[in-house]
Amino acid sequence: MSDTVNRPVGRRTFVLGSAAAAGTAALAGPLATAASAASFGWSDDGSNYVVDTGASLVFKVSKTNGDLTSLVYKGTEYQGYGGKNSHIESGLGTSTVTIGQSGSTILISVTYGTLKHYYAARSGENNVYLWTNKADDSVSATRYIVRVNAGKFLNDEPDSYTYAPTTIEASDVFEKSDGQTRSKHYSKLRVIDYDYIGWSTGSVGLYVVRSNHEKASGGPFYRSLLRHQSADGGGLYEILYYGENQTEAQRFGLQGPYVIAFTDGGAPSSSLYHGNLTTSWADSLGISGYVSASGRGKVAGVGITGRNTAFPYTVGLANSAAQYWGSARSSDGYFSIAGVLPGTYTLTVFKGELAVYTSSVTVTAGGTTTLNTITIPSSNDPGNASAIWRIGDWNGTPSGFKNADLMTYAHPSDSRAASWTGNVVIGSGTETSAFPCYLWKDVNSGIIVYFKLTAAQAAAAHTLRIGVTTAYANGRPQVVVNDTWTSAVPSPPSQPSTRSLTVGSYRGNNYTFTYSVPASAWLTDTSAYNTLKIYVASGSGSTSFLSAGTSIDAIDLLA
Repeated sequence: MSDTVNRPVGRRTFVLGSAAAAGTAALAGPLATAASAASFGWSDDGSNYVVDTGASLVFKVSKTNGDLTSLVYKGTEYQGYGGKNSHIESGLGTSTVTIGQSGSTILISVTYGTLKHYYAARSGENNVYLWTNKADDSVSATRYIVRVNAGKFLNDEPDSYTYAPTTIEASDVFEKSDGQTRSKHYSKLRVIDYDYIGWSTGSVGLYVVRSNHEKASGGPFYRSLLRHQSADGGGLYEILYYGENQTEAQRFGLQGPYVIAFTDGGAPSSSLYHGNLTTSWADSLGISGYVSASGRGKVAGVGITGRNTAFPYTVGLANSAAQYWGSARSSDGYFSIAGVLPGTYTLTVFKGELAVYTSSVTVTAGGTTTLNTITIPSSNDPGNASAIWRIGDWNGTPSGFKNADLMTYAHPSDSRAASWTGNVVIGSGTETSAFPCYLWKDVNSGIIVYFKLTAAQAAAAHTLRIGVTTAYANGRPQVVVNDTWTSAVPSPPSQPSTRSLTVGSYRGNNYTFTYSVPASAWLTDTSAYNTLKIYVASGSGSTSFLSAGTSIDAIDLLA
């Protein structure tokens, strides 16, 4: 292919802007290697643009619709299963596809209506860099999927779904003969937890390195499709927007770069990870919606007081146009969030996944907004309230409750799940681990909590609190104390309208229900157990694990 380098074949040669006119040095970012590789270049086979990276990777992009039609690494084809290409969403229609090269960069541009998509290659790298600009909702484009040939990377992970032949919910949750469940939804990971996803044979690795998700939605704790593996092939995703259990409106604009990366079996280089990737070589490529580092700003906080140091804290920035986050240092709460688009954002401090502080912050291009020490008011953290008893921690998650860990990668009917029924005794030492993380109207509604009160406690009214993290079909708790006092049915808070508890996600909108229980409801016999029955109220939902339900954060009776 070396005779095709810089020679237009069917399309124009790409010419970089003036910022790159100083020569190859302006293009040679920290990731550029072997820029003089003899095979680096592109050609036209009639149907596709063929790009040779000058390393071990050759890929093809359809001139008709911008699909990625071939990924050949070290002579082996990895692209495709079921006769499908790799592409945006389920593939675009007829598009305008152009290619160009300057120095050590090749760029392929795809335009379909208001959607613009890009592939870039760098000389000597086994990577394909991608950007997607979804300008509005006129084009359906919520993901990029890399489709991988069958037999290349076999596994039986939670997100491997046709290894489980029996369908048990919708068309995307399956059960194996041993009762374990599989679904493409069961990723285990929140966005904040991973830099890349993929597979390795030990000698070959294929990964998608995610972007910073600044134009995605759902925040740092959101869970969505990451990959799936089946007997006939696999798919690796970069999710541009995912509607399942989504808490935010869709954001529009340029997302990327995200990277298809081949390795010799190990993890992709950390230099590719979101936030660490320096794309100065892309500054003058003319990518629609692209904002260089110089056009972005930074937020830095000197510290956060009022924290409970037993929990991690995360600082998030969000507005209708973008989202960002960063971890607060455990020692003093220092945080730094760089690469932020100019604008005014809501700053939220999360204890675990529970919002305990909000304010507003403005970011300017090229500037650093430095914030003085943030003090979290004690009343903002429900865990600071004095309680007679408490089940779970107020951290915005069902962590520690029965089956909580399993539910991020399995269906509630999974054979590994402990019984969803069973009552709880305060003082047993197993209050949290015995209480199910989820409650459903048709499965375990009416679970009982047993507890004793002193004479002084029984002589007073108390506030009962139940914190939830999401709900399905408007499921919300109604309580009965000692079979004599029944709370009103509370109004349902705003929650996502899609499936949640059965597709590996408890992340909705955290909400606290409060119940004022009168003194007359308590037993006066201090040796007797009071009973609290928690029911799920809702007229919506269907049956079993798709009946109305909710996920529990914490339950306590205040002093």
